[in-house]
Amino acid sequence: MNQIKKSLILSRHKTSVALEKEFWIALEEISKKQNIDIDKLIEKIDKKDRNGSLASAIRVFILKNI
Repeated sequence: MNQIKKSLILSRHKTSVALEKEFWIALEEISKKQNIDIDKLIEKIDKKDRNGSLASAIRVFILKNI
């Protein structure tokens, strides 16, 4: 599967995250349900205790929230 890389700003720092298309779609659906911007949702995920990369943390978050 090809990954899609998106740039965003987390805590005033520019970064990028590469995820598969399906994960971006799921993240968008979760953000709509929670009525929160995707960047803000990713920032919340980033601030939680996590092991590994931000991309891995996002994938685990999605699995827990679908």
